[in-house]
Amino acid sequence: MGDKMRQFGLVIFGVIAGVMLSLNFSAVANKETPEVAHPLPVEELRAFTEVFGRIKSDYVEPVGDKKLITEAINGMLTGLDPHSAYLDMDAFKELQIGTQGEFGGLGIEVSMEDGFVKVISPIEDTPAFRAGIKPGDLIIKLDDTAVKGLSLTDAIKRMRGKPDTSINLTVIRKGETKPLVFTLVRAVIKIQSVKSKLIEPGYGYIRITQFQEQTGENLIKAIEKLFKESTVPMKGLVLDLRNDPGGLLNGAVAVSAAFLPADSLVVYTDGRTDDAKMKLKASPEFYLRDKRNDYLKRLPPAIKTVPMITLVNGGSASASEIVAGALQDHKRSIVMGTQTFGKGSVQTILPLGNNTAIKLTTARYYTPNGQSIQAKGITPDILDESAKDETERLREADLDRHLSNGKPGEAKSGTEAVKAAPKPEAKPITPENVKPENGEVKDNKKQEPPAEFGSSGDQLLTQAMNYFKEGKDSAVAKSSAKVEH
Repeated sequence: MGDKMRQFGLVIFGVIAGVMLSLNFSAVANKETPEVAHPLPVEELRAFTEVFGRIKSDYVEPVGDKKLITEAINGMLTGLDPHSAYLDMDAFKELQIGTQGEFGGLGIEVSMEDGFVKVISPIEDTPAFRAGIKPGDLIIKLDDTAVKGLSLTDAIKRMRGKPDTSINLTVIRKGETKPLVFTLVRAVIKIQSVKSKLIEPGYGYIRITQFQEQTGENLIKAIEKLFKESTVPMKGLVLDLRNDPGGLLNGAVAVSAAFLPADSLVVYTDGRTDDAKMKLKASPEFYLRDKRNDYLKRLPPAIKTVPMITLVNGGSASASEIVAGALQDHKRSIVMGTQTFGKGSVQTILPLGNNTAIKLTTARYYTPNGQSIQAKGITPDILDESAKDETERLREADLDRHLSNGKPGEAKSGTEAVKAAPKPEAKPITPENVKPENGEVKDNKKQEPPAEFGSSGDQLLTQAMNYFKEGKDSAVAKSSAKVEH
């Protein structure tokens, strides 16, 4: 038995080493010269083959090679940071569908933490949003299936399904002494990326819920509509990015370019490879897929100078932070609200063949003035002191294995800019001390519906309008000189 195990281990070791050498593993991974390239990690590979062989021979049930290798790939990627992942055929297809703005399910942006599904943000106008699912909720059961032990991909598959079918989510929420149960009815999620309305003559409101392939063009249509509807020249524009989880980078560049001078630096990235070092500017080559149709040319000239206020909160992440940071650094817009999520890392989709891929973190985002967004976020010019639940909101810096800020001397967490909330008297619920399958659960019927952004009861929007009308908007419209790095 021992001889067979050693022979098997040597075969696997040889296969892995051969593949790694054929891919020029050490040189590609580090982009270093041959003189300083790291050698293959022989001892670690030997340990891997020994574990592989022991599972094949001794595990209680037979396990296929494909499953073991796939799980090993999963482990390599999920162990790096919360956003790197292996995408099997279904996950890769769902990613492609999601960026086009339509998919089936509940409408939740999620991550994995300690084996449980953690809600980053419910997507506006979806079953999850309307049911009262909140950022930071920890999903511990899907119907009668415990989440512990499922991969994130498996959990997402269970949450998705045919429209009009229901699913029970059992969640634990900070501040609650018992688990909450939500019954959600699945729907075809059609995300309206851009919403707009004329608050009153001269004052427009534009909300971006997610950055998709058509976001830039839809934004232009919304701006054109607002300018036509207003019976007086535009005096102020509110750009609402609250609870916008991000999306496509070119969409963020397009939105920024709509308000900034041509060729202004929007964002730059820095990583270990040459491909990861980019400067993205407000010019067509960085936001257009079809260079023959520059939709920004249709913009009314006044959009470059109309006073602006950008609204953000702890649910504003990734692409929305890029936009807020660019407008803030160029002094094109006042940023109002609470500290943003802090998701400032670049994920590159690398196809592997057979319709699978890996999503790998390859760089960090930096604002035009050189501030790293990662694990810190964008600090508003005007903090919303009245915001409820923002001190308890989940942020990038709260995620396990989150990537560091990358700037020496800078805070790793953006929560420092938010006032600490008093601790609740009740003992907090954690995955370690709750057993929902045996304990009492609390129904969700008494949960308050989420506030509607852009409505007459939107306090932050009211603050923005007051700011405009009090005559403080003169400084908002000024644009600073272009910043280069």
